[in-house]
Amino acid sequence: MENGWTENKIIGDQSYDFDLSDVTGHVKIQVKMQRQKAQRPMLASEANKKIFPNSSHMWVVETQRTRGGIDNSGNATRPYRFKEFDILAVALHPSTKDWGKFLYTVADWLIPDPTDPLKIFKYQPVPKIQNSDWTDNLVQCVQWFRSGLKKQINK
Repeated sequence: MENGWTENKIIGDQSYDFDLSDVTGHVKIQVKMQRQKAQRPMLASEANKKIFPNSSHMWVVETQRTRGGIDNSGNATRPYRFKEFDILAVALHPSTKDWGKFLYTVADWLIPDPTDPLKIFKYQPVPKIQNSDWTDNLVQCVQWFRSGLKKQINK
């Protein structure tokens, strides 16, 4: 890779798509596609009006595993839990028609599931342009992650 980054081999079925490292340490990145509905980018308000009542200015990404199931304790295996990855990367192809356009945020900033605060809520709002919660610059997002700043993205 470039700029001092190395891509590490992922062993087994992990909750992230990339494990990158530099001289400072590892960063685990989960990549998701911007959600579509009827062949167009889905708005956050369409995903959940109760949680996102005034979010017609935001798109949505669905943050859960493709395959579902139940573990030995009877818990659903489809939702992600906080700490399973460090950064969420959202491919914006549905709205931009450009496979190179992404927005990134710190995974710990995502909205928790209202029924279980240890799980990441299935739908996350994504702004139409970068803001103080989302950036189009991966290096900046890594800096946010490494800063340890605690917050939650705006709905």
